[in-house]
Amino acid sequence: MAGIFSFKCSSCDKIHEGSPSFGFNAPDPYLEQSEDVKEQGKLTKDLCFYTDEDGTHYFVRAVMEISIDGVSEPFTWGVWSSLSKSSYDRYVETYDNPDLKDCFFGCFSNYLPYYESTYALKLEVQPQENNQRPLLVPHESEHQLVIDFENGISISRAQEIAEKCMHS
Repeated sequence: MAGIFSFKCSSCDKIHEGSPSFGFNAPDPYLEQSEDVKEQGKLTKDLCFYTDEDGTHYFVRAVMEISIDGVSEPFTWGVWSSLSKSSYDRYVETYDNPDLKDCFFGCFSNYLPYYESTYALKLEVQPQENNQRPLLVPHESEHQLVIDFENGISISRAQEIAEKCMHS
């Protein structure tokens, strides 16, 4: 396996090194709320909740890794997943000493560039040790993101996705 992913960008002509990693600072449903709702809620670098006319919504920041053929480091998405109140509470209470047998149901809470709507894809949220963000494992689906997660992506596809994220 190649140690480092690198490519010459067709948009900016620069050489980019290291496996692509793109993240979101907030779940999209939070960003779509009024300023009043956001102010009454809470957003940290890893947790979010807010209350609107539909009730209280809970989110955790997590990581989805997609392997790149022939490259040791994966393509990484830093995204948000919804959680139920009980799962959110359990995640928060065990954050410093997670039970690695825990697995929480969630839904994808960001719209990724490149892919057709990723919002609300069903997921498993798996806590990790050492205060690392949890891993996301999507439920089986015909969605291209899920197919890429299950099968990995080529170097050229990783470059195409990275260029779309950097220059759109």
